Amino acid sequence: MKTFRILMVSFLIIVFSVAASAAQLLIPGGQLVGLELQDNTVTVVAFEENTSAAKAAGLQEGDRILKIDGVSVGSVSDIRNALDRSDGQVDICVLRGKKTKAFSVCPDPTQEGPKLGVYLKQGTTGVGTVTYYDPEDGSFAALGHGVNTANGNLLQMTQGAVYSAKVMRVKKGAVGTPGQLVGSLTDPEATGKLSKNTNQGVFGDIAVVSTAAPLPVAQPEEIRTGSATIRSTVEGDSLKEYSVEILKIYPTGSRQTRNMLLKVTDPTLLSTTGGIVQGMSGSPIIQNGKIIGAVTHVLVNDPTMGYGIFIENMLDAAV
Repeated sequence: MKTFRILMVSFLIIVFSVAASAAQLLIPGGQLVGLELQDNTVTVVAFEENTSAAKAAGLQEGDRILKIDGVSVGSVSDIRNALDRSDGQVDICVLRGKKTKAFSVCPDPTQEGPKLGVYLKQGTTGVGTVTYYDPEDGSFAALGHGVNTANGNLLQMTQGAVYSAKVMRVKKGAVGTPGQLVGSLTDPEATGKLSKNTNQGVFGDIAVVSTAAPLPVAQPEEIRTGSATIRSTVEGDSLKEYSVEILKIYPTGSRQTRNMLLKVTDPTLLSTTGGIVQGMSGSPIIQNGKIIGAVTHVLVNDPTMGYGIFIENMLDAAV
């Protein structure tokens, strides 16, 4: 009877171990994507030339519209509805920096209805790099860090979308000045949806066909200082692998997104970007055939160096 019990327990352990291992096979990313995260804020980003009633009244780029005629605004459609209800003039309350300001605006009448002559943004948009795809359920992760509001708080996303993108040009990094990948969408139709914005990255589902082979996920204790590679797209839509050096590993739990210090050693990447630049956040880090994490930050005083997050921390945040 004791023998039967021992065999049964051993069998269960073996089955569980195999299942856990299979669940940790992920396809490494490296592709540039466009990210759109919407929240309950609406911001003025530009004005129609020579026809902007809002600009004439004193509104400025960067103003966050809080209320129109005393009614709170949480979306672009709220503004459209408020204008349709107006009788020729609206009172607009905006947040500029840390101060609120009020303006009276006479919208321009058009065939489509009253117009303020502004271009508005709900939430934020930008480009980032995919860290991994899960071939089992079509989920993915990107960035390795959260998307914040202008005041530094984590953006409370209500919905989000993912778009195919490519690099148009590179602003090379230099000491004291972070570089940047300037991207452009290749298709106006979204290829996926975002479901979470966390301090460890953005997560969602995406319809992407990747020919890369799935790789196992490394646990923090498996990561070593020494050589590794990152997968990134820094020219057009050409995905390549570049050499880096892991210089330091920080104790587990000591940092949310800065778990390891790395240095770019690849001559081609250094020549193209100067090191790590904005837009490369999320680039998967691979060591000994396993995904160990993602690039998250660049050191402003040395663009050849930056930080990375453990892949385990991203997977924990994805749940």
